[in-house]
Amino acid sequence: MKVWVNGQLSEPDAARISPFDHGFTVGDGVFETCKVTGGEAFALTRHLRRLDRSAAGLGLPTPDHEMVRTGIKELLDAEPAAGRLRITVTGGPGPLGSDRGDEGTTLTLAVSPESAWEAATSVAVVPWVRNERSAVAGLKTTSYAENVVALDRAHQHESSEAILANTVGDLCEGTGSNIFVVIDGQTVTPSLAGGCLAGITRELVLEWCGAREVDMPLAALRDVQEAFLTSSTRDVQPIRRIVWDEAVDGGGGTDVRALPVGPVTERARATFAERAASSPDP
Repeated sequence: MKVWVNGQLSEPDAARISPFDHGFTVGDGVFETCKVTGGEAFALTRHLRRLDRSAAGLGLPTPDHEMVRTGIKELLDAEPAAGRLRITVTGGPGPLGSDRGDEGTTLTLAVSPESAWEAATSVAVVPWVRNERSAVAGLKTTSYAENVVALDRAHQHESSEAILANTVGDLCEGTGSNIFVVIDGQTVTPSLAGGCLAGITRELVLEWCGAREVDMPLAALRDVQEAFLTSSTRDVQPIRRIVWDEAVDGGGGTDVRALPVGPVTERARATFAERAASSPDP
């Protein structure tokens, strides 16, 4: 397995990143995760555009797209297997505090095998919320501690993803995915104004499947007809089971609801698979 750090392709054990790097010390960084199939990173142009938006939101310099693409080619030539590609840009070496240094950013590329997701999954609604007014709302940053805690709670409920509301009680997103639901036969997903990440697969489903953005209370999730997750590695994944953590809605015990994998979800999954197969960079 190879990694690529600041222009150098090497074995992971030989790669060097400063212990003073802001991405390590304070989570001052942004990243993208792309699916790799056939030796190519899927939807790379869209991912790089979002990387730019996240970097601008943190006040980091715009990444050099030519350098990123060159590094990806070198890495995938060495590691051609299917999997996930991670592009990470950090603030680079800096003081042991929130102030940035002046040595420039760190660019890291890594690829790893990806196990196939199950055909349909279980999610857990957890008690923590997204802050839609945060300085980093909607940015894909390396500050993922909240997601680690929420996902661990979901795993305790035998679920592969945690679902969060925002501060006003509206349905928001998963820790690493967006959520779509079917209400009265219509496919809808929370709007970006509610604090969720502008997922690349979410973006494509909105374009290809006739879905639309609708803000809705978290409680609406109890009455949906169908639901599915989207992410760069899950593609379109149906939700078969929703668990409500006992700490949500003031407690009262864990609630579990089974969901069918219905026709709207199946059409979205099939449409996405067909369109994605037609072009590696839609």
